[in-house]
Amino acid sequence: MKRQKLFIKIKKIVPIIFFVISVLFFVLLFLSKNKLNDFASKAIQLKADSTIVRKESAYIDSAYNYSKKESSYEITFIEFGSTGCSACKRMEKVMEDLREIYPDKVNIIFYNVTFPENHDLMKYYGIAAIPTQLLLDKNGKVFFRHTGYYSTENLTRQFNTKLK
Repeated sequence: MKRQKLFIKIKKIVPIIFFVISVLFFVLLFLSKNKLNDFASKAIQLKADSTIVRKESAYIDSAYNYSKKESSYEITFIEFGSTGCSACKRMEKVMEDLREIYPDKVNIIFYNVTFPENHDLMKYYGIAAIPTQLLLDKNGKVFFRHTGYYSTENLTRQFNTKLK
């Protein structure tokens, strides 16, 4: 009889314990999402062979190194995304706003990750999730990286610290 009562108590407690463990797991996963994304990005970058690194490095230098050519741009804003992604669609409005605020200072570029011609550049930068924003300085070097939606106000703050 005592055994049966104990079994019934355990049967009631197990789902609660499972629920608590599940919630804790998802909370920890959410809290460590940036670290997980960084880990995945580094893993993708390591898979880029030397040919891809040389090719994309030369492309970035020729296209976005404004210190080597006559250009009023001081920052390049690169957005990796897709037209079917909801957060990416929200970023479209942000990019429009930024084009109006910084027409001559910030070069705004969108790379659609569904296009095969952009995959080597994704490997070069280690793009693991979309949308991902990269900010490049006047020399074409990354000085800021973010994954997920990022507001116009937050990006404006990033730009203003670099443009001063």
